[in-house]
Amino acid sequence: MAMYLVPVLLFLSSFLMAFAWLGHIKFKEKSFFTALVLSWLLVLPEYLLNVFAMRWGVDFYKPSEMASINLCTGVICVAIVSKYFLGEVLNTSKTLGFFLMAVGMVLVVL
Repeated sequence: MAMYLVPVLLFLSSFLMAFAWLGHIKFKEKSFFTALVLSWLLVLPEYLLNVFAMRWGVDFYKPSEMASINLCTGVICVAIVSKYFLGEVLNTSKTLGFFLMAVGMVLVVL
């Protein structure tokens, strides 16, 4: 069970990080300080999830595999936040690029 929870925790961590990186862009009328504070409030639970998942996952995955999962889910979460929260159009080239990154992650983990 834990073997499957580690990628889920890494995905949730990446999702929070994507919001911390990009979410404030939707609220450009807010001050820089407000954006900074809100982003950091998202980063703390993201970091807790990430460190917990990495430390727990080392019993099932190699560090390079977990880093690959983390990087790939990070890119996928950036795409999700960009498209569904910020309304960015993801063209065919971007979609293919995200897909190829996911294929790369699968190849590293296998």
